[in-house]
Amino acid sequence: MRCHLLVLSLPTENATARMRAWRALKASGAGVLRDGVYVLPAGHAQRLHLAVVAADVRENGGSARVLDVSEADEDLKPLFDRSADYAELIAQANGGRAQLDATRAAETLKAARKLRRSFEQLVAIDFFPGTPQAQARGAIDALEAEVARTTSPGEPRAAARAIDTLALHDFQRRVWATRARPWVDRLASAWLIRRYIDPAAKFLWLADAALCPSEAIGFDFDGATFSHVDARVTFETLLASFALESPALLRLGVLVHGLDAGGVLPPEAAGVERVLEGFRDAYANDDELLTAASSIFDALLATFQKATT
Repeated sequence: MRCHLLVLSLPTENATARMRAWRALKASGAGVLRDGVYVLPAGHAQRLHLAVVAADVRENGGSARVLDVSEADEDLKPLFDRSADYAELIAQANGGRAQLDATRAAETLKAARKLRRSFEQLVAIDFFPGTPQAQARGAIDALEAEVARTTSPGEPRAAARAIDTLALHDFQRRVWATRARPWVDRLASAWLIRRYIDPAAKFLWLADAALCPSEAIGFDFDGATFSHVDARVTFETLLASFALESPALLRLGVLVHGLDAGGVLPPEAAGVERVLEGFRDAYANDDELLTAASSIFDALLATFQKATT
């Protein structure tokens, strides 16, 4: 295997610089060959990380060199084994599921999001991924799904099927039905329907999804025309169904997915969630709630479109 070595030495009295270097190397996933010698698999990002640490060491009175090694021993790979770290995440995820009930849902949701962030950080330095990574991903996915079912008992289960591309003209001036007191996925889906699919759409908010009228187009419940498919939440299913997958809408889909079903949470997710929570507390009428929430999605879309131009 090809790799990069960092050989460094710092004055023992410079504890601050030593600690800074140690933390940076730990965050990078560097393996320790011996005291003062660190290794990373070859790659532009890895070499740059070591170069930054080396520069800081030299600025603080130490010596540091980054060396490129074209033929390193394959026995170095165990230095990058993340199995124990994944095992810890799996144990925490399984423990969260075991203790989950309605009274602990909010607390468990926070824990699940923390686990997801830890998992993504670990994936970034898992240079030789294998079964442990897949197991950890599955355990965290299961925890997030369990939290979603506890906080939203009517949350649909994902179907495994192909998504056909549909014609917009077949879905005009229709009644669209979903579960009452909508949350992120249903609000975003309703916004998407009215903004891009059926501008004259009327919405029916169902106290019981089983009572959806046959003439209405159902979304975001089991058996609905549009709902969760494979790894997609309803918003993402609608994007795929009507070929609306622009960069800005896909980025919005990542946010909706993360808040609805767990997964990657972009930086703006926490603020959007808080605002939508406030809207849901402020508006008992679901049409008024959608109108308020639509202003948030309009603003996000404009921001994301600007970022992609």
